[in-house]
Amino acid sequence: METLPDGAWLPITFAALMAISMLAYAILDGADLGVGIWLRSTPDEATRDRMIASIGPFWDANETWLVLGVGILLTAFPKAHGVVLTALYIPVFLMLFSLILRGVAFEFRAKAPPAQKLRWDMAFQGGSILAAFCQGWMLGEYILGFEPGWQTFAFGMLTGVFVVAGYALIGGAWLVWRCEHDLQQMATRWARRALYATWIGVVVVSAVTPLVSPRIFDRWFSFPEIFGLGTIPLASGALFLLLHIFLRRYPRPDHSLDWVPFVATAAIFALCVQGLAYSFWPYVVPDRLTIFEAASAPESLIVILVGAVAVLPLIGVYTFLIWRIFGGKAQELKYY
Repeated sequence: METLPDGAWLPITFAALMAISMLAYAILDGADLGVGIWLRSTPDEATRDRMIASIGPFWDANETWLVLGVGILLTAFPKAHGVVLTALYIPVFLMLFSLILRGVAFEFRAKAPPAQKLRWDMAFQGGSILAAFCQGWMLGEYILGFEPGWQTFAFGMLTGVFVVAGYALIGGAWLVWRCEHDLQQMATRWARRALYATWIGVVVVSAVTPLVSPRIFDRWFSFPEIFGLGTIPLASGALFLLLHIFLRRYPRPDHSLDWVPFVATAAIFALCVQGLAYSFWPYVVPDRLTIFEAASAPESLIVILVGAVAVLPLIGVYTFLIWRIFGGKAQELKYY
């Protein structure tokens, strides 16, 4: 049994908040990125407009979770922030560039002449793919502990491809939920394509993670911990099987179960984050810095916690209201 240092509840609280923020971002803005990844899979401009309309009211609020997660890393774990950002300088730069490109394209496509609209759609799709790829690249580098060498770089590239597939899956599932008719049928096919690549990605990352550290290997395969951890791959496998069966038999005319692919994919994302958290606990930088070593002074954490307690409900209420007001099937895209 590990002995926790005095005042451990503060770093643990912020680590949990950071994990929740990153998971919320991966699910919510991951769906936005996924829609962008599929944007030019249809030549019909009206269909692309409907795809944009399905994420238009939500995507600004969804990106707030990324800001919150990075803000917690910067303020609550400044030592780790320096190590992580130094090691991931290039993918972070490219991700920020792609997010800016995506935001500009989102606004400009609405005001561009018809002849230029396709170019901005290409920019939006390209920004979405690059942002998703860079996030996967960073995940791969993190899992291998930022070790220099071509193996880490190659694994980061591979993980980048898998994260693009995962976001494509949840983006397709979002469109199944939020759209109707031909677009829903296309989205079902898109989600099926991404499902199997995502499954391969989860298997590969799960296989590599215990091999990068004897500590993680012992945590995964020691007795009796293996029985508790075993529920994660079993539940993930069941959800992938559910999606496989569901997407082959959908859509249904009554739309009563349109939400199932999105919720199942979100649950898979949550299980993946749970597995990573279990593997790397209590390290915020793998095998180099624990959350207790990297944390700010307790006095600073108390002040930050007061701010987080004030901000988190506002983000939650804002997100809830947006979903409440703009819920249901996507409507025709209009600009006033």
